[in-house]
Amino acid sequence: MNTTEILKKAEQLVSDDRAKTHGDKIVNHENIARLFSAYLTNKFQAVLNLTAEDVAQLMTLLKIARSQAGTHNVDDYIDGVGYQAIAGHIAEARDKKSKLSTTLGVSNDKKDKKTINK
Repeated sequence: MNTTEILKKAEQLVSDDRAKTHGDKIVNHENIARLFSAYLTNKFQAVLNLTAEDVAQLMTLLKIARSQAGTHNVDDYIDGVGYQAIAGHIAEARDKKSKLSTTLGVSNDKKDKKTINK
């Protein structure tokens, strides 16, 4: 695959088709951030609050790590580009929304829930 083909494949993967399967990318990454934060807070007994953007950046690092082991797999590069695009998308959304709220996504729970701020 050449550069353009890799970028086009990554674009397909982060498109609306993925949203049909996994839901909104910001909400999805916010859910992951909350779960990762809870796990790390419990494990290290220190409060760690990851963001949705952190999750996308960390997933990029996962893809980089995978590209350094085993045999060549172009999917590592395609997915890495995709996660960087998602990180950029989340950063842009955060920047636009930062004047209004400190939270980007909403709960995946369909019920109307009140936000608890501590």
